Amino acid sequence: MTYTHPVLAEVTDRIIAASEPQRTKYLKRIRLAGDRGPARGRLACANLAHGFAASGKADKQALRGMVKPNIAIVSAYNDMLSAHKPFETFPARLKQAVIEAGGIAQFAGGVPAMCDGITQGREGMELSLFSRDVIAMSTAIALSHDMFDGALMLGVCDKIVPGLLIGALGFGHLPTVFVPAGPMTSGLSNGEKAKARQLYAEGKVGRDALLEAEAASYHSSGTCTFFGTANSNQLLMEVMGLHLPGSSFVNPGTPLRDALTSEAGRRVTGLTALGENYTPVGELVDERAIVNGCVALLAVGGSTNHTMHLVAIARAAGITLTWNDISQLSSVVPLLARIYPNGSADVNHFHAAGGLGVVIGSLLDAGLLHEDVHTVAGRGLRRYIQEPKLDGDGVLWHDGTNISHDTTVLRGFDDPFDVDGGLKTLAGNLGSCVIKTSAVKQEHRTVTAPAVVFDDQADFLSAFADGELDGDLVAVLRYQGPRAIGMPELHKLSPALGVLQDRGHRVALVTDGRMSGASGKVPAAIHLTPEAASGGPLARVRNGDSITVDAIAGTLTVHVPDAEFAARTPTGRAPDPDEWVGTGRELFAGMRAVVGPADQGASAISAWVA
Repeated sequence: MTYTHPVLAEVTDRIIAASEPQRTKYLKRIRLAGDRGPARGRLACANLAHGFAASGKADKQALRGMVKPNIAIVSAYNDMLSAHKPFETFPARLKQAVIEAGGIAQFAGGVPAMCDGITQGREGMELSLFSRDVIAMSTAIALSHDMFDGALMLGVCDKIVPGLLIGALGFGHLPTVFVPAGPMTSGLSNGEKAKARQLYAEGKVGRDALLEAEAASYHSSGTCTFFGTANSNQLLMEVMGLHLPGSSFVNPGTPLRDALTSEAGRRVTGLTALGENYTPVGELVDERAIVNGCVALLAVGGSTNHTMHLVAIARAAGITLTWNDISQLSSVVPLLARIYPNGSADVNHFHAAGGLGVVIGSLLDAGLLHEDVHTVAGRGLRRYIQEPKLDGDGVLWHDGTNISHDTTVLRGFDDPFDVDGGLKTLAGNLGSCVIKTSAVKQEHRTVTAPAVVFDDQADFLSAFADGELDGDLVAVLRYQGPRAIGMPELHKLSPALGVLQDRGHRVALVTDGRMSGASGKVPAAIHLTPEAASGGPLARVRNGDSITVDAIAGTLTVHVPDAEFAARTPTGRAPDPDEWVGTGRELFAGMRAVVGPADQGASAISAWVA
């Protein structure tokens, strides 16, 4: 009998119990849809004719016959973003693979794909989190034509993959395979890039030197190589069984990448209700798959954004996941990888050292992953410790390494980098939040210092540039939550905060905004809930208040007598609707008005899903 760690069992059982009413309703809905057979068989003649009007003669005949499965392709392709540029050629390759497997495929629709790296510190970043819900709805529109028996999802980065999956779960009766594009090859090391950013923040190098470093780091097609949300997405899709085994971190433009892409098309064709291995995505993404995603994210020190995305994805499948569930798992899941910003290596080094296969195998042996799960590769997660290898123009899977080939980057369960996953929840009289400690040295994990309060990141950066920030401090950046301004990421604060810490000061950040996968060496209590714009306690913090951020004890405390603190009048404010305009922000005012809190997924649509 396979060993299951008691905490894994406890958390999973709690999630199953909490989810039972909504999960039952969700499964009933998708099973009813699946029992009806190929959707296009219920279309009126005029509707069906519209659906294949532009198809070739052979495809028209197949679509008329209702015998061959029709696969939808939904893509986040654009040629501005490096991660999504490779998708330009994928549809033709996938269509050919589906035909070879006995099906047909149609490009069903595109979804938007924006880059947080480009919009950092810009007004466009205030639309970033909302783009996840737009992508989910765009995916639903692409699949809404009742023409399809399965789906292929092409996406990589931050909000795109969670949005695609939430949208796909709305059509949970359809088998769905996610198709990655892979990371760009390694350029300038992440350590050198971080050094250049910090030197620029200190005024020691100019913009030309900074741009040269950035361009040497982000230099070609493919995902950025640090372990942010994009690469965390790829890890999740693989461990949750939605990618083909070993496919996440194969570089674009290589024969193996091409072979894996074709295999994804063949594989989804065999998973439809017209075959013998019907695997609807809504059944595959169950409570155990969600828990597996959480565990893997923790084990590699992945993106804090997924404390929201995983909650929202779970809700879309009728599953109730909480921050406490993630935090409890973190207490027993060791840190097995050091990938920037949690170390100096990039994702290519991690993959070469043994990558996800080693992580999955080690966690399975320790009883910290559920093995008996559905995947697009078949039943059982142990399939995902195998490595794909070229076999002519195709791909075969072979036993992979079960040990790390570079223990400075990747280790097994018996020799971890840290005893926990480095992602915790903090709670106290300022609310609840998350903190990522995997890149924070032990001596910096508890900070008590006076608050320095800002309502805009530009004001913090100006104060730093003017030399006004000196000594120990807790930077309080409020009115950054989803209801205030859409919860932008605050990466631009990292170099300045790092400089202050390197000068020997005790430094921490407390915010209702985001830091994402780039959360680094300075302790950052983020996603604070309730947010200031919803009347959260953060709105009553004043300059000079003593605050403790304690990532060891799991507390966040402002040291002001309770009665005095409760009697304070909130200060500062989020932008009024008339001020939240320009660069398209006014178009998202409706989302900003109804978006839920961070600990419930920060979604404007979650109240209606499942």
